[in-house]
Amino acid sequence: MRSTDSPAASSLAALLAAAPHRPLFLAGALAVLTSMAWWALELASLRFGWSGWPQPPVPPGWAHAMLTQYGMLPMFMFGFLLTTFPRWLNRPSIRPRRSVTVAGAVFAGYLLSHVGLLGMPWVLRVGIALMLAGYLVGVATLAGVLHAAGQGNQHAWSCLAALGLGILGLGAFLGFLFGAPAASARFAVKLGTFGLLVPVYFSVAHRMVAFFSGNVVPGYVVRRPAWSLPLMWPLLLGHLVLDLAHAQAWLWTVDAPLALLFGWHALAWQPWKAMRPGLLAVLHLAFAWLPVAFVLYAMQSLCLFAGRGPVLGLAPLHVLTIGYFGSMLVAMVTRVTQGHSGRPLQMGAVPWACFALLQGVVLLRVWAELARDSYLWLVLATCGWLVAFLPWVLRSAWIYLTPRVDGRPG
Repeated sequence: MRSTDSPAASSLAALLAAAPHRPLFLAGALAVLTSMAWWALELASLRFGWSGWPQPPVPPGWAHAMLTQYGMLPMFMFGFLLTTFPRWLNRPSIRPRRSVTVAGAVFAGYLLSHVGLLGMPWVLRVGIALMLAGYLVGVATLAGVLHAAGQGNQHAWSCLAALGLGILGLGAFLGFLFGAPAASARFAVKLGTFGLLVPVYFSVAHRMVAFFSGNVVPGYVVRRPAWSLPLMWPLLLGHLVLDLAHAQAWLWTVDAPLALLFGWHALAWQPWKAMRPGLLAVLHLAFAWLPVAFVLYAMQSLCLFAGRGPVLGLAPLHVLTIGYFGSMLVAMVTRVTQGHSGRPLQMGAVPWACFALLQGVVLLRVWAELARDSYLWLVLATCGWLVAFLPWVLRSAWIYLTPRVDGRPG
C-alpha cells in the first residue's frame, strides 16, 4: 500500500532539485548551526570540566577547522557556483541530479563526521571520505562546464583551482585519519583557509561586488582589474608555504602586499557610494574585514620578526573567518536567496540582525585572545554565533523549502 506521504515527499524533492542553490544552501544553513553547536559544547566541556562529554579522536581545534572550512562554508560555495558557472560561461544549466548528489554527499559526510567526533574514529573516516566524494562530483561538474565553454574565464578558473586544492586538503586529512603524519592534518587545515576559502571568496567578490554596485548606483565606475587574481594567487601560496615551514616571522613579506591588494579593492569599489540599499551595503561592509585581517596578520608577523612573540594569538584568523567569511556569507547568500525566491532585493530585519550581531561576535572572539579567562569568552563568542544565526537559518530554510513567491520555476 503506497504511503500517503509519498506525494508530499516527491513534491519536496522536486522543489529542492529545482535549482542548484536550494539543496546546498539548505544544507549549509543547517551546518551553520551544527558546527557551532558542537564547538560550543566542546569549548564548554573544556572550560567547565565536563568529564562525560565525549572527546573527538583528533585535536578539537583541527576538527573545528576542518568541518567549518571544508563542510559548512563550501556547501554555500558549491550552491553558488553550480548556479553561476553556466551563466558566467553561457552554458546550459547544470542537471539537478548533479547538485543534489553534491549536496547529499557533502552534507551526509559532514553530519557523519560530527557523529564521529563523539569518540567514533571510524565514523569520522567514513564522513570525511563521503565529503571527498561530494567534492569530486562537484568539481568534475564545474570542470565539465568550463571545458564545454572553451573560454578562459579567470573567475571560473580561479574558483575551480581553489576547489581542486580543497580536494587535496580533504585527501590529506583523510590520510591523517588513516595513519599519515600529523603534518598532513596541519597542511589540510592551513590549505582550507588560504588555498580554498580566501581564493573562492575573493574571486567571487572580484566578479560580483562591483557588478552589483554598478547595477544600482548611478554613475558608478565598475573596477575589476585583470591583474587582481594573478597577483592574489602567488601571495596566498607564499603565505601557505611560509606558514607550513614555521617561518611565521617572515609572513609579513606576503601578508603586507595582500593587505594592500585587498585594501585597494575595498577603496576602488567606492563603498561610500553603495550604502543603499542595505543588501548592497553589507557586501562592502563584509569585504572590509578582508584587508583588516591581513593587516593584523602582517602586524603579528612583524612582532615575531622583532622577537616579541605572537601577541595577537588567533585574532587575525578569526577576523578573517568570522569577520570576512561569516559576514560575506550572510551578505551574499541573503542576496541570492532573495533574488532566486522572487522576493524584493532588500536586506530585511532578520538578515540585518544576523549581520549586526555577527560583528559583535568578531569582537568577542578577538577579545578572547586577550582576556584572562580565554575559554569563557570563547564559549560566549560561539554562543553569540548561534544566537545571531538561528533566526536567519530558520528564515532561509523556510524559503528553500517553499516555492518561489512569484510563481516562477526554480
